[in-house]
Amino acid sequence: MTDQIQPVTSSSGLSDNSAGGLAYLTFIPAIIFLVMEPYNRNRFIKFHSWQSILLTGAVIAWDIVYVILTIVLRGTLGLGLLISLLGFVVGVGFFILWIIAIIQAFNGKKFSIPVIGAIAEKQANS
Repeated sequence: MTDQIQPVTSSSGLSDNSAGGLAYLTFIPAIIFLVMEPYNRNRFIKFHSWQSILLTGAVIAWDIVYVILTIVLRGTLGLGLLISLLGFVVGVGFFILWIIAIIQAFNGKKFSIPVIGAIAEKQANS
Protein backbone atom coordinates (compact mmCIF):
# COMPACT_ATOMS: atom_id res chain seq x y z
CA MET A 1 0.00 0.00 0.00
CA THR A 2 1.39 3.41 -0.88
CA ASP A 3 0.31 6.90 0.09
CA GLN A 4 1.63 9.92 -1.81
CA ILE A 5 3.24 12.53 0.46
CA GLN A 6 4.14 15.99 -0.78
CA PRO A 7 7.84 16.78 -0.23
CA VAL A 8 8.37 19.22 2.59
CA THR A 9 11.70 20.76 3.42
CA SER A 10 12.48 20.90 7.10
CA SER A 11 14.36 23.77 8.69
CA SER A 12 17.63 21.90 8.16
CA GLY A 13 17.16 21.86 4.38
CA LEU A 14 16.69 18.08 4.20
CA SER A 15 13.32 17.20 2.65
CA ASP A 16 11.03 14.63 4.22
CA ASN A 17 11.48 12.40 1.15
CA SER A 18 15.28 12.56 1.45
CA ALA A 19 15.23 11.83 5.17
CA GLY A 20 12.79 8.94 4.63
CA GLY A 21 15.01 7.42 1.95
CA LEU A 22 18.22 7.99 3.90
CA ALA A 23 16.72 6.14 6.86
CA TYR A 24 17.18 2.91 4.91
CA LEU A 25 20.93 3.32 4.32
CA THR A 26 21.58 1.32 7.51
CA PHE A 27 19.86 1.53 10.84
CA ILE A 28 22.16 4.34 12.02
CA PRO A 29 20.48 7.21 10.10
CA ALA A 30 17.12 5.75 11.13
CA ILE A 31 18.06 5.97 14.81
CA ILE A 32 19.44 9.49 14.32
CA PHE A 33 16.18 10.60 12.69
CA LEU A 34 14.19 9.13 15.60
CA VAL A 35 16.10 11.13 18.20
CA MET A 36 16.85 14.41 16.40
CA GLU A 37 14.50 17.35 16.07
CA PRO A 38 12.66 18.15 13.80
CA TYR A 39 12.74 14.69 12.22
CA ASN A 40 11.41 12.89 15.29
CA ARG A 41 8.14 14.87 15.02
CA ASN A 42 7.46 13.93 11.38
CA ARG A 43 5.29 10.81 10.99
CA PHE A 44 6.57 10.10 7.45
CA ILE A 45 10.21 10.09 8.58
CA LYS A 46 9.40 8.18 11.76
CA PHE A 47 7.53 5.52 9.76
CA HIS A 48 10.44 4.94 7.38
CA SER A 49 12.96 5.02 10.23
CA TRP A 50 11.04 2.39 12.19
CA GLN A 51 10.45 0.29 9.10
CA SER A 52 14.18 0.39 8.34
CA ILE A 53 15.08 -0.70 11.87
CA LEU A 54 12.49 -3.49 11.84
CA LEU A 55 13.61 -4.67 8.39
CA THR A 56 17.19 -4.81 9.66
CA GLY A 57 15.97 -6.85 12.65
CA ALA A 58 14.12 -9.25 10.34
CA VAL A 59 17.25 -9.73 8.22
CA ILE A 60 19.35 -10.41 11.32
CA ALA A 61 16.76 -12.88 12.66
CA TRP A 62 16.68 -14.67 9.29
CA ASP A 63 20.49 -14.79 9.19
CA ILE A 64 20.57 -16.44 12.63
CA VAL A 65 17.98 -19.04 11.59
CA TYR A 66 19.84 -19.62 8.31
CA VAL A 67 23.19 -20.18 10.04
CA ILE A 68 21.65 -22.61 12.51
CA LEU A 69 19.91 -24.55 9.72
CA THR A 70 23.12 -24.60 7.68
CA ILE A 71 25.12 -25.98 10.61
CA VAL A 72 22.52 -28.59 11.52
CA LEU A 73 21.96 -29.75 7.93
CA ARG A 74 25.56 -29.44 6.71
CA GLY A 75 26.08 -33.19 6.34
CA THR A 76 22.94 -33.93 4.39
CA LEU A 77 23.52 -33.10 0.74
CA GLY A 78 19.90 -32.73 -0.35
CA LEU A 79 18.74 -30.63 2.59
CA GLY A 80 21.91 -28.58 2.67
CA LEU A 81 21.43 -27.64 -0.96
CA LEU A 82 17.77 -26.82 -0.34
CA ILE A 83 18.67 -24.58 2.61
CA SER A 84 21.29 -22.82 0.48
CA LEU A 85 18.72 -22.19 -2.24
CA LEU A 86 16.19 -20.98 0.33
CA GLY A 87 18.82 -18.65 1.82
CA PHE A 88 19.51 -17.17 -1.59
CA VAL A 89 15.82 -16.64 -2.39
CA VAL A 90 15.07 -15.06 0.99
CA GLY A 91 18.17 -12.85 0.71
CA VAL A 92 17.12 -11.63 -2.73
CA GLY A 93 13.61 -11.04 -1.39
CA PHE A 94 14.92 -8.88 1.46
CA PHE A 95 17.13 -6.97 -0.98
CA ILE A 96 14.20 -6.28 -3.32
CA LEU A 97 12.03 -5.09 -0.41
CA TRP A 98 14.85 -2.80 0.73
CA ILE A 99 15.29 -1.29 -2.76
CA ILE A 100 11.53 -0.77 -3.19
CA ALA A 101 11.27 0.87 0.24
CA ILE A 102 14.14 3.26 -0.56
CA ILE A 103 12.70 4.24 -3.94
CA GLN A 104 9.22 4.74 -2.53
CA ALA A 105 10.51 6.87 0.36
CA PHE A 106 12.57 9.08 -1.94
CA ASN A 107 9.44 9.50 -4.09
CA GLY A 108 7.39 10.57 -1.07
CA LYS A 109 5.35 7.39 -0.85
CA LYS A 110 4.65 5.34 2.22
CA PHE A 111 5.37 1.77 1.10
CA SER A 112 4.34 -0.58 3.87
CA ILE A 113 6.23 -3.88 4.05
CA PRO A 114 3.85 -6.66 5.20
CA VAL A 115 3.87 -7.18 8.99
CA ILE A 116 6.83 -4.84 9.50
CA GLY A 117 4.95 -1.86 8.06
CA ALA A 118 2.03 -2.27 10.49
CA ILE A 119 4.41 -2.27 13.46
CA ALA A 120 6.29 0.73 12.05
CA GLU A 121 3.00 2.58 11.57
CA LYS A 122 2.07 2.04 15.23
CA GLN A 123 5.48 3.28 16.36
CA ALA A 124 5.36 6.32 14.09
CA ASN A 125 1.97 7.33 15.45
CA SER A 126 2.99 7.03 19.09
